[in-house]
Amino acid sequence: MKKQQNKAYERIARRYDDVLIGRKWWSRLYMRCLWRVDDNAIAREVLQMIPPDFTGHLLDVPVGTMVFTAEKYWCIPQAAVTGVDYSQAMLNTAQDRIKAMKLHNTTLRQGDVLHLPYSDNSFDGVLSMNGLHCFPNKKKALAEIFRVLKPGGFFCGSFYIQGERKPADWIVRNILNRKGLFVPPHLSKQEAIDLLQLFYGNQVTAHNYRSILVFNCMKGFTNNK
Repeated sequence: MKKQQNKAYERIARRYDDVLIGRKWWSRLYMRCLWRVDDNAIAREVLQMIPPDFTGHLLDVPVGTMVFTAEKYWCIPQAAVTGVDYSQAMLNTAQDRIKAMKLHNTTLRQGDVLHLPYSDNSFDGVLSMNGLHCFPNKKKALAEIFRVLKPGGFFCGSFYIQGERKPADWIVRNILNRKGLFVPPHLSKQEAIDLLQLFYGNQVTAHNYRSILVFNCMKGFTNNK
């Protein structure tokens, strides 16, 4: 599964940004007509969850190509950002973006969210945009993120949820899953919220734009797990 997923992202790396930001006519059609969401607006909302004066250590997993995040990281120069992704092709594009924008506060590392190479309580915040639906073991991925997040730290992001829009579910089931871009099983809205609350208790806020769940959590000072 991991090899299939890595090859899938290698194949689409050059077109990935086009799809997400709607740079081409066909990508705008894909997002607006089939998904009926605005990824740019969702990204802006999620990134606003990171305080503009943030100076801590932020983990971004999966970091992807940084098409949405590079500008945000440029605006928080006192923060230390670590980006992790399983796909080297995605990391290569992100590295090019880092060099072009001279982002001295951002470093990248190839890695697996199921086995994060960091100590407990290492990060002040974790960002995961369009991430959870790509992870093969969603509960274990959330457990690893919870482990490396400091008490009092935030965990925010977005991901696909099933059961909210039939055309999106069909695309995921018949195309994205089969190509290895998404990895089942996927969660319904309530299942996703329940899983987040398993780790973060009542410190979870979440809402959806059709098939995309946007969330923000805070890790308490007493362990929920």
